[in-house]
Amino acid sequence: MINEFLTVCPRNCYSTCSFRVFVKDGKVERILSYEGNLATPEGPCIKGFSYLEREFSPKRIIHPLKRNSTGGFDTISIEEALEITAHKLLEAREQHGPLSVFFYQGSGNSGLSNDIATIFWKLFGGATTTYGNLCWPAGLEAVRLTLGEVKHNVPWDLTEAQLIIMWGKNPAETNVQEMIHIDRALKKGARLVVIDPRRTLTADKADLLIRPLPGTDGALALALARVLVDRKLTDESFIRKKVTGYDRFVQSLDITPARAEEITGVPAQKIEELALMIGRTDKVTVVAGYGLQRYTNGGQTIRSILSIPVITGKIGRSGCGFNFSNLQGYIYDNEKEPLSYYPDAVNDMPFRRKISMAKFAEGFFNLDPPAVKVAWIERGNPLTQLPDSSGVRKAFESVPFKVVVDQFLTDTARMADIILPAKGIFEQSDVISSYWNPYIQFKPKVTDPPGDVMPESEIYFRLAERMNLCGTEKNPIPPPGNDNFEKWLTDRISSNEQITLDDLRKGPVMPFQIEEIAYNDLRFPTPSGKIELYSEVAAQKWKVNPLPSYVSLDIDDDNKLPFRLMSPNIGSRIHSQFGNLEVIKSVTESQAWEISPTDARGLGIKSGDKILISNGRGAVTGTARVTNRVKRGSIVFPNGIWLEEGGGVNTLIAPAETDMGYGAAFHNTGVNVEKAEI
Repeated sequence: MINEFLTVCPRNCYSTCSFRVFVKDGKVERILSYEGNLATPEGPCIKGFSYLEREFSPKRIIHPLKRNSTGGFDTISIEEALEITAHKLLEAREQHGPLSVFFYQGSGNSGLSNDIATIFWKLFGGATTTYGNLCWPAGLEAVRLTLGEVKHNVPWDLTEAQLIIMWGKNPAETNVQEMIHIDRALKKGARLVVIDPRRTLTADKADLLIRPLPGTDGALALALARVLVDRKLTDESFIRKKVTGYDRFVQSLDITPARAEEITGVPAQKIEELALMIGRTDKVTVVAGYGLQRYTNGGQTIRSILSIPVITGKIGRSGCGFNFSNLQGYIYDNEKEPLSYYPDAVNDMPFRRKISMAKFAEGFFNLDPPAVKVAWIERGNPLTQLPDSSGVRKAFESVPFKVVVDQFLTDTARMADIILPAKGIFEQSDVISSYWNPYIQFKPKVTDPPGDVMPESEIYFRLAERMNLCGTEKNPIPPPGNDNFEKWLTDRISSNEQITLDDLRKGPVMPFQIEEIAYNDLRFPTPSGKIELYSEVAAQKWKVNPLPSYVSLDIDDDNKLPFRLMSPNIGSRIHSQFGNLEVIKSVTESQAWEISPTDARGLGIKSGDKILISNGRGAVTGTARVTNRVKRGSIVFPNGIWLEEGGGVNTLIAPAETDMGYGAAFHNTGVNVEKAEI
């Protein structure tokens, strides 16, 4: 008998696709689309379909592993693994206090089930943890400062746009379902502009491709604003009623198209052309990616780009707006202002000690006593994903005992003393929100975990029992069993009486307060109640110019090196996930360092040559791929590639924070490139 279930992908991805799974004899045999999700009607991408392999892969860890004396791993029982782990945690707390335990959680798997980790560590008495975020906080903060809240129109409204500007985003690989709505708009006559240093797969569909030098997007945006003002293509009525700081903003616009050409490399004529397209088109949607805010000027870059729809009055209307992230579906958690992003969040007790994710090694080695004696790592692969991999490795090597919860033997897992097998997508129910579409979705349990795998909530419950953390009060961690967990989920979502778990079982649900057209009421929860081009909060909180501004990246020795390193996401993986699967390997090229033909000729490099990429932090060797898709002066290698796959790009990346939000400035990295000696 075949059973059909409606489920949702919980990975850290814009799309958060709904799809149907068909289960026979306890194994998922087929995956199909679900048209009821208007954002993802054509179903998941290749990564979603690869769950057929991922969850049942022979490489998957299904029994606990313990490091042996030779540096390898032995299989042990789940009881032994939990007993060892509980003993080490209690020993560290008793001898050195709870801050001697380091708790790291990544974003590899989303859902309300992740709350259980925080509950456990609070019962434990706290732990050292991290602040900041590797992904998007500079942009989130920039939108908040300007509009008061982070949201945008529903994805399918993009079909109403007459001009779509994809600024630093490549949805053809990283948000493939957005291409459905872009294609529909193009068929209706819309024009597509792509702004990106690379010629991406998305750019292949563009009417106009503009390729600024990496990190100069803010200067380009302010030059566009200057043209719009000079040509009187702004919406004076909208500005007068709904915008504050406009006059100061206009006075600050000292970057002309000619000056922007010097900074960005984009011809002044192209800047004028784009500004006229924007000013003379009624419905314009600007879609900004996350990569362009991963610089030390990232927040100000987003503020500068956001000024374009603001001064042209293209906010709060169908087919218009600024699309960065849509947090309207996050009604059950604090993702709109997560305490974990900030080092001194007073309400985040007992997590009293935090390390910057962007500057991890520096923060780790500068900790006051107690030193970290135990590290717990889940839903993440920090050795591969954090900047300055060499420093991160040294930090973890200094920790006497490390526990990693994962499905596969990642670079980080290989450093562990105990590896606990993590649950798969089909093995526990959960409730999932998206940062692109507005839906809240239910992910049902459809198969039993293999081997000794148990959901993380059960791992924490069993540890809490062993460590006497339950006390006399009711333990807020649900007991083992999916029925018990679904009861916990029911209680967890009861804060919003409009939606029940039974509602979610029927399909994706949009909360009643969703604005399909964001800001349609033209209310902005900023200090002034208006859109703020001039933000006193920006100056006070982040010590930046209160106006959108361009700041050069020439701040350290790396930026004097001849090549700008870019490490984008690609369609075959989500950061360091999925690339180890055979189905993914079968349809993707081997990873190579992409370099422009002009640069390659100057260095005597041809495709297939071994090259050395280096800076003051280290050196990495790899294979060159000469391509016109890369701009002169740049070199490109995807993020998330494991060391065994020839990765290690983050060894070269500086541990630097963005100008706001405590993000990681991954792309602030300069490198040398040369042909490697054979």
